[in-house]
Amino acid sequence: MTHNIYVNGKWTPSGSTELIDVINPATEQVIGSVPAGTADDVAAAAAAAKRAFDGWAALTPQERGDWIDKLADGLHARREEIARTVSSEIGMPYSHSIEWQSDLPIRNFRFYASYVRDYAYDAGYVKHSMVVKEPVGVVGCITPWNYPLHQIALKVAPALAAGCTVVLKPSEVAPLTAYLLAEVCDEIGLPAGVFNLVSGHGVPVGEAIATSPDIDMVSFTGSTAAGVRVSELAAPTVKKVALELGGKSANIILDDANLEEAVAAGVANCYFNAGQTCTALTRMLVPASVLPQVEEIAKRAADGFVYGDPFADETQLGPVVNSRQLQRVEELIAKGVEEGATLVTGGGTRPTDRGYFVEPTVFSGVTSDMTINKIEIFGPVLSIVPYADEDEAVDLANETEFGLAGGVWSGDEERAIKVARRLRTGQVSVNGGGFNNEAPFGGYKKSGIGREAGAAGFEEYLEVKSIHRAG
Repeated sequence: MTHNIYVNGKWTPSGSTELIDVINPATEQVIGSVPAGTADDVAAAAAAAKRAFDGWAALTPQERGDWIDKLADGLHARREEIARTVSSEIGMPYSHSIEWQSDLPIRNFRFYASYVRDYAYDAGYVKHSMVVKEPVGVVGCITPWNYPLHQIALKVAPALAAGCTVVLKPSEVAPLTAYLLAEVCDEIGLPAGVFNLVSGHGVPVGEAIATSPDIDMVSFTGSTAAGVRVSELAAPTVKKVALELGGKSANIILDDANLEEAVAAGVANCYFNAGQTCTALTRMLVPASVLPQVEEIAKRAADGFVYGDPFADETQLGPVVNSRQLQRVEELIAKGVEEGATLVTGGGTRPTDRGYFVEPTVFSGVTSDMTINKIEIFGPVLSIVPYADEDEAVDLANETEFGLAGGVWSGDEERAIKVARRLRTGQVSVNGGGFNNEAPFGGYKKSGIGREAGAAGFEEYLEVKSIHRAG
C-alpha cells in the first residue's frame, strides 16, 4: 500500500487521501492500494517534466541509451516479481506472464536503448534545406490493464529514448508494475522529472493529462470511446495524439488450410489472457461447407483448456480482470444466445468457488447483425462465422468498424498473403505467424491513430524541422 506518487525524482504524497484498491481477480482479495491522484498532481508532474526536458533532450543518444539500459537491467533483476505481480493483478497464468508481461517489456526497453544510439536525428538535405528531427517534448502516457508493463514500455521506452520526458498514468485496475518501474527509476538515479508517475482514475487524472498545456503529446491505449474522449480534450491545446484502441479481429481460414491446426491455433489465440487482448482473433471465418467439422474441432480445443489458479502449473486460462468485466461478458454471452447464435460449448461464468472466471466459450452460426459479432467482448468467447467464398470472407472481415489485427490460414502461403493484403487492418498473422515487438503495431479505422513498437513507434515521439540555409 502506498500513499505516494512519483514526481520530480521523489516519492511525494498525492494531493488526495483517497486510495484505490487493487483486487486479485482469482481470489477477489485486495493485494495493494494506490493513490487516487488529482489534477493538481498531474500539474506538478507535468511542470517537473517540462523543467527536465531541455536537459534530457540535450543528452547524446548514447547517454540516453545508457540510462534506458540501466532501466532494463533494473527490471530484469525483478523479472519474476514483475510476472508474479501481473498474475496477481489481472489473473494471467504465471507461465505466460514471465514471457509476455515481464520479458517482453524488458526487451522493448533494450530495443530502444540500442536503436537510439544509431538514430540519425539529422535526416539529410532537401536542396538547400537541412531536415532535422527533435523530441516532441513532454509526453503524457495513459496505459491499460491487460498488458500493464508491456504497454507502458511501448510508450515510455521510445519517448525517453527520443529525448522526451514523461508523465505516466497507469490503469487504476493494474497499477502495481508501474510502481515497480518508478522504483527502478529511483534506484538508478534517473534525472529528476524525466519520469513521473501519477496513479488514479481517468477522471480526473487522465483528463488532466489530455488537457495540460505543459504536455505536448498524449499517447493513449484503451477503449475506442475513451480514446475519442482523449482526442476531444486534447484538441484545444492542439497537442499530438496517438491512440491504440479496440479491435474485433477476424481469422480467415481458407478452404485449403489444415483445419485441425488452424482451428486449434485460432481458439488458443482467442483465449490468450482470458480473451483480454485487443488483437485477439475473436471472429473465426470458415467455409460454410466445413462448419460442422470446425465446430467439433473448436469444441474439443475449448473444452481442453484448464482454467483456475494463475499460479498452478496446469492452468492455461485465468479469470477476467474484475467483477465489472465478468458482468459484461455474462451479458454478451446471454445476448449471443438471445440473438440466435449456436452455443457450441461453455457459456457459464463463476464455475469456481471464487474468482471472476468464464468458461471457454464458442458460438457458431454467428451473423453480421449479431452483437457478439460487432462488440469487443474482452473475454474467452469465440464466434465462428461461415462464408461462401474467399471474397465474402474478406468482406466479412472488413465490415467491422475496427481494424487492429487479423489472421489468414491457407495451405498456400502466397495465397494467404494476397488475402492478408486485402484486409483493412494494422497487422495480419499468416498461418500462425507470431508477434514481433520490433514491427509497427497499430490499427486502421476506429482501432487508432499512429503506431507503436520498433522504429515506427520511435518516430511518433519526434517533430520534423526544416532549416533553410542561405548558401
